[in-house]
Amino acid sequence: MDAVRKVLVIGATGMIGRPVTAELVAAGFEVTALVRDAARARPLLPAAVRLTAGDVADAASLRAALTGQDAVYLNLSVRQTERENEFHPELQGLEHVLEEARAAGVRRVLYLSSLIKDYAGFRWWVFELKKQAAERVRRSGVPYTIFHPSAFMETLVNTQLAGPFILVAGQARHPMHWVSGRDYGRQVAAALRLPAAANHEYVVQGPQALTTLQAAREVARHHGRRRLRVAYAPLGLIKLFGRLLPRMNYGYHLIEALNEMPEPFGAEATWQELGPATETLRDFAARQ
Repeated sequence: MDAVRKVLVIGATGMIGRPVTAELVAAGFEVTALVRDAARARPLLPAAVRLTAGDVADAASLRAALTGQDAVYLNLSVRQTERENEFHPELQGLEHVLEEARAAGVRRVLYLSSLIKDYAGFRWWVFELKKQAAERVRRSGVPYTIFHPSAFMETLVNTQLAGPFILVAGQARHPMHWVSGRDYGRQVAAALRLPAAANHEYVVQGPQALTTLQAAREVARHHGRRRLRVAYAPLGLIKLFGRLLPRMNYGYHLIEALNEMPEPFGAEATWQELGPATETLRDFAARQ
């Protein structure tokens, strides 16, 4: 099989899409990013990244973007404001991508899934959607690589940051193996160079197992540019507000699952085949 050189990244400007895109460029791939707004995307991405206008809801734009590409990396997600019975980029949009990728002769699809989608403590349409999305990638007919990550360190300084506070809700019963987007991006690049990674799935975890509260304190203590503090909120309060606000309802379900789901270390094969994740929370915080 010829080596993969050209990669289309969908979701390049997102929280995890940015470090993955940067690592693909650093690894020597020719990277194109599908973006809705080129002017907004340009300062967020390395200069070497070519931008092409498009959207996963627009099959024609996907067709043009995928032409001539060897691989496509999908960094999609369910936004906190999405409702169950509407168009979802991570499901219907993903189906459009897979259809056009087959037609264009793309040789590899790489998809960012999750570990938390397998939480069995309650039924939630978001988890069911993510399970469906992963299954459609498997059945796409295009060689695939699926990544199932633990918690990303970036969430602590993005989605959980409010002013000078890292917000933590509820009491976690189990630690998570926090991983940085940089380490994950290097593993994505390694998977693209490895033919044996086709039709394979990888658990993505970092070197430290900490609860959310422990991780937040570590980042606050060692942040390189700002003095941060950790603020705590009872999960019941978020549940109460979630009855009125879709964003809070989404947060309640996700936090409850993260706090309750055991996470044993399962990334041995990933580290052996794609390289270990080595960045600690202290290292991550220091370079922010």
